[in-house]
Amino acid sequence: MPSIAATTVTTVTALGNNGPAFVGIRADAHAGRIDGADLFGVMQGIGVPNGAPPQAMLKVGPAQLFRPSTPEEARKAVAMMAAEKTDLVKLWLDDFGGSVPVKMSPAIYRAVIAEAHARGLRVAAHIHDLADAEAIVAAGADIIAHGIRDTPVPPAFVATLKAKGIWYIPTLQLDEATFAWADRAPWTQTPFARAALSPALAQQVDDPAWRAKILADPKTADARKSLAMNLRNLKTLYDAGVKIGFGTDSGASAVRVPGIAEHRELALMVEAGLTPEQALRVATAAGADLLGLRDRGVIVAGTRADLLVVDGDPSRSIADVDKVVETWVAGRAAPF
Repeated sequence: MPSIAATTVTTVTALGNNGPAFVGIRADAHAGRIDGADLFGVMQGIGVPNGAPPQAMLKVGPAQLFRPSTPEEARKAVAMMAAEKTDLVKLWLDDFGGSVPVKMSPAIYRAVIAEAHARGLRVAAHIHDLADAEAIVAAGADIIAHGIRDTPVPPAFVATLKAKGIWYIPTLQLDEATFAWADRAPWTQTPFARAALSPALAQQVDDPAWRAKILADPKTADARKSLAMNLRNLKTLYDAGVKIGFGTDSGASAVRVPGIAEHRELALMVEAGLTPEQALRVATAAGADLLGLRDRGVIVAGTRADLLVVDGDPSRSIADVDKVVETWVAGRAAPF
């Protein structure tokens, strides 16, 4: 049986690297033929030859990703995704801390964006640094996937995001997960968090040698700095009225634990300076708005009965969101 932590999310968007099986699973989720969350997402995603996303890291199958080398190939990739009825288009504009030799060229990402928009599709861009975010927004991207983590966002760019209605998804938990389990952060030791771990993952995070290796890795120090900047930039952008979406990158690595990652994202948003109620709205009403869904995200007559029932009041204390009693998806109680 799934853990409580795995059944507290009622709508999921898988933002890239989905193979052919995704189409059938998405159809079954929409029709309510499977237990658990409803499903939306990107089909293959668009990366870079010899670049992002790093093949050595993700080990992406040939049916999961396009790596166009010309604008024409890029346009054909978008056309194929549109034919498969992708919900969004995703591209990677990042060098993963210098670990890949090249980034996507402007000619490629401009072709991707132009073709997607011509077909009525929005484009989400994976970024890390301000310069890449500025470039892809100038080219017409609709969604920034992952926060800006190298420098504070300048007022001019904040104004651009707001004026263009760009969605910004900080994914704070992405960096926190890099070190939190090795740190044995208090939240990682709670019964709620532990219940979400597979036996193999529990053994890994409890291994002193594994924890020492993670804490000594220079990438861990980088992740701490990235999280601090991400928290700061989220508060700046939220206060300015930029559209903030909800995401975690859960499942992309073992320590980004689905279910737990989403609960931690809420806690981190509050740590950034949002109120608990504001964080909850980002995860519900704003999340639905980002996907263009008018049938969920709020408790209103005529909408889906997607409900998380907790023992407490998370609008006052965000920690109460972990006190799960039951979850309802489209009016059906989710199994625990």
